[in-house]
Amino acid sequence: MDLELSDEDRAFRDELREVFLRDIPDDIRRRSALGMTTRDDIVASQRILNARGLAVPHWPGEWGGRDWTPTQSHIYASEMQRAGVPQPLAFNVSMVGPIIAEFGSEEQKNTFLPATANLDIWWSQGFSEPEAGSDLASLRTTARREGDEYVLNGQKTWTTHGQYGDWMFVLARTDPDAPRKQQGLSFLLLDLTTPGIEYRPIKLIDGSVEVNEFFFDNVRVPVENLVGEENKGWSYAKFLLGNERNGIAQVGTSQRIYADLAAAAASIPTDTGVLADDPQFRTSMHRAKTTLLALEATQMRVTAASENGQASPVSSLLKMEGTQVMQDLTALRRQAAGHDSLLLEAGSPLASDEAASVAAAQYLNYRKLSIFGGSNEIQRGVIAKTILGL
Repeated sequence: MDLELSDEDRAFRDELREVFLRDIPDDIRRRSALGMTTRDDIVASQRILNARGLAVPHWPGEWGGRDWTPTQSHIYASEMQRAGVPQPLAFNVSMVGPIIAEFGSEEQKNTFLPATANLDIWWSQGFSEPEAGSDLASLRTTARREGDEYVLNGQKTWTTHGQYGDWMFVLARTDPDAPRKQQGLSFLLLDLTTPGIEYRPIKLIDGSVEVNEFFFDNVRVPVENLVGEENKGWSYAKFLLGNERNGIAQVGTSQRIYADLAAAAASIPTDTGVLADDPQFRTSMHRAKTTLLALEATQMRVTAASENGQASPVSSLLKMEGTQVMQDLTALRRQAAGHDSLLLEAGSPLASDEAASVAAAQYLNYRKLSIFGGSNEIQRGVIAKTILGL
């Protein structure tokens, strides 16, 4: 297995770097690197990418796809993360878009795919519930068929950026008497302006409102908004969640955080010199660097396997270790920022750079990484079963 890039792939990488640095405004990339990306930043960036054929490269060609190799797709994601470009909205491009392209009707494809790629529609995810997170198949939201409509009742929670949503893709139980809980689920497209929908923001520990909960009270959904076949939604959900998990490791983002932190540490004063020379900090940075090198090689192993049409269980290891190293790096960034990372106003100007002022908030927010997309405990079970054969 060759983990080195070919000359062609290096040229492809360099071309992407030029586009990302030239065409995405510096202020958008700066806010993205600080974890301060706004809704408008995400929309503007995705529309720029879409105009250049770079928003949905993994979609079918007729809907904007580029027919890239897995290695090229890996380069695309990594370079975007390293450049601080806001990634195209995952709910649109990695979740509902591929589902509609694969399983939707022709009318659904024509209606939704162009708008989804250009972020003219902001999609929200309606999967998790208070009693159905990692055990998603236990969901209780129901969609009862009445003539040409489904009547939706129930609750969804942890809906990221749901306050911005125009539409939601919802997994609901259409056959409560199915013999197995994975059966009897259907995949519905829901216009969030429909009567009977209430949403409430959930304030997080870092002070932000990133997630929400939604309540459905006799919400009527046209039958034509069913994707694929009734009661086949679990199969579609597994297809979607596979796409979601592959993008969580964010190795390129961690590499950028590491590089920024290493540069900053060289000028942060301590009692004995600068932070970069502190033995404990230096040891932690070396450990993170070693992990990132291993993760980059692991990504290439997973990519090489997919070149041959094979799904690799190593992606569970990638997700687990990738989220852990990012949490470690945000802890080191908070340590480096010191009192400048305080969430509350300190009453004096910051002594260090802008990144310090968001270090604590980012550290707190990134505790979520080891939970969503299949908790790291779940990933350990997958690794034990599929890799170790336990």
